[in-house]
Amino acid sequence: MIKVNGKKYEIDSVNLLEFIRSEKFDENKIAVELNGDIVKRGNYDQYILSDGDKIEIVCFVGGG
Repeated sequence: MIKVNGKKYEIDSVNLLEFIRSEKFDENKIAVELNGDIVKRGNYDQYILSDGDKIEIVCFVGGG
């Protein structure tokens, strides 16, 4: 089980990019923290999610 923004998810072995896309996040408009570390956008596919991971995803919004 992983936690994303406080919500629990049961997952199979997927990488971070696959998870982001499965949850319909736009990977170009988010910032991701995985277990307390910021993940660079181009590296999302290099992180395989594991039981116990804690993820925070922040979406950017425009305005003025």
